[in-house]
Amino acid sequence: MAGPQKLDLKKDLKALYTARSMAVVVDVPRLSFLMLDGAGDPNTSAEYAAAIGALYSVAYTLKFTIKKSPHPVDYAVMPLEGLWWARDMTAFTGASKDRWQWTTMILQPDLVTGELFETARAEAARKKPNHALALLRFESFAEGRSAQLMHLGPYAAETENIRKLHAFIAEQGGTLAGKHHEIYLSDPRRSAPEKLKTIIRQPFVT
Repeated sequence: MAGPQKLDLKKDLKALYTARSMAVVVDVPRLSFLMLDGAGDPNTSAEYAAAIGALYSVAYTLKFTIKKSPHPVDYAVMPLEGLWWARDMTAFTGASKDRWQWTTMILQPDLVTGELFETARAEAARKKPNHALALLRFESFAEGRSAQLMHLGPYAAETENIRKLHAFIAEQGGTLAGKHHEIYLSDPRRSAPEKLKTIIRQPFVT
């Protein structure tokens, strides 16, 4: 008996989920995500921790639901991503993270529908109640023209690479547009801080 069809989202979207230390321009199409909004310091916020739990709970429920469906497809759950901003951008670029706004999210394959999402959310809530599940949504998101690079090291040391990325955008004759975007390719629970890999992305217009 044949096994499930394999789907490799990282390979299919290689330009968006790999990067080097040198900044490049990418065109990001409309993609579908599990998304959840919040505010506060991600290092200390119970709200942020609950949001991450809700995201992964539903992401894995969807994966296994699709794998066991009449037309099974198997795929790896994609990396955690985050959009970051502040109403007062001095709070974002300064030391305080308490006033940060964020959207945390995980990319979903085209196989996921609104109906599948609602079923998976209900199943996740039944298995492990989490108040953040009620805030979770399934939504498409289009970033368009963006610049990105790879940051290697702890999250707290990103400032230099963020400046490098913004300088690259200025060299292209661009103006920052949209929100600061990070894609976390490493699990901080399993990787040393100096080995963490994070794609830093910034949309822009010319």
